[in-house]
Amino acid sequence: MYRPFIKRKEEHRINAHIDSNKVRLVGDSIENGIFSIQDAIQFSIDKGLDLVEINPKVDPPVCKILDYKKFLYEQKKKKKQFKAKQIKVNTKEIRFGPQIGDHDGKVKIKSAEKFLMRGDKVKVFVFFKGRSIVYKDQGKIKLLKFAEDIEEYGRVEQMPVMEGKRMYMILAPKKI
Repeated sequence: MYRPFIKRKEEHRINAHIDSNKVRLVGDSIENGIFSIQDAIQFSIDKGLDLVEINPKVDPPVCKILDYKKFLYEQKKKKKQFKAKQIKVNTKEIRFGPQIGDHDGKVKIKSAEKFLMRGDKVKVFVFFKGRSIVYKDQGKIKLLKFAEDIEEYGRVEQMPVMEGKRMYMILAPKKI
């Protein structure tokens, strides 16, 4: 379906919009080689298809004779499949103070286990309010104990780091 002048927003130039004198034709049903733009457009008209510029960066530009709408559809379909295969990793946050009790700590560990089993990363914070900043070493011990308790489900991706009035550590799920 030859389309001589179509207002387009696409990234490929087609048919009369190709501004080169010579093009390199590639494809299945055509003789590969370098042709003048007029001959290439005539081939596409004869076949009832479009001349699409595939690679404009080389000299002469690479063109293919194909159905442009079908080509766009297949590209969109490939992008969608690629996007579906990607895994999005969320980061969940758990925070507690340096003097957290044993039972409260176990509740936080259960939450972290649930997040790690789902495949999320966990950022564990110990926050220091007011004068509790003097217990930095106690906070670090709590974080390391937390990592030890949860080692069955996740591994430490980043060791405890102090940032302002908070100390944090990042846990990642274990690869199965």
